[in-house]
Amino acid sequence: MLNLTELRKDYNKETIDVNTFNANPMYQFNTWFQQAIDVKIDEPNAMVLSTVNSLGKPSSRVVLLKHTEAEGFIFFTNYLSRKGQDIEKNTSVSLLFFWKELERQVRIEGLVEKKSPELASEYFKSRPYKSQIAAVISPQSQEIPNRAFLDQKMSELENLSEPITCPEHWGGYIIKPEYMEFWQGRANRLHDRIAYIKNSDLSWRITRLAP
Repeated sequence: MLNLTELRKDYNKETIDVNTFNANPMYQFNTWFQQAIDVKIDEPNAMVLSTVNSLGKPSSRVVLLKHTEAEGFIFFTNYLSRKGQDIEKNTSVSLLFFWKELERQVRIEGLVEKKSPELASEYFKSRPYKSQIAAVISPQSQEIPNRAFLDQKMSELENLSEPITCPEHWGGYIIKPEYMEFWQGRANRLHDRIAYIKNSDLSWRITRLAP
């Protein structure tokens, strides 16, 4: 078994002044996200999406953020996948962004709902042709006999060279946050944690949490 007690890193890049934070966490997120882009973090839009099924069993996976808007975070996926089935039964989800180079993470908790088929179709058309095919042929999260099963289906559709339309089982979700936390690594494990908590009137309360 592994003994990882000697794997240790101290954090010393940035500090946080809560007085400079935007009153709206979506705007604050956009600021941090732009900073992640500026330092050329690889795939800064990669986020861990955690869902819980009807039996209370959690699961997590990395998906890609494709849009932010005033209401929340948008990603696209197969509705028949495990995450899609979890969401069908339980709309409470969480997201986690980790930007190692900035020693930062952002954690989001909220409710998820489907976006319109029109938005899904619009985004689907912008995807590379082979990615469109992959979305059509893959029975995501289901058992398949072997890799050749997918390769054959890919070849069949590639050879047709016809436009691919967005399948009904594929589309977008928006996660509407009710809680957002901005974490900045600090020396001696005394990290900064700034939390936004949504009030009943839809305004946000900002508070500092102990690390």
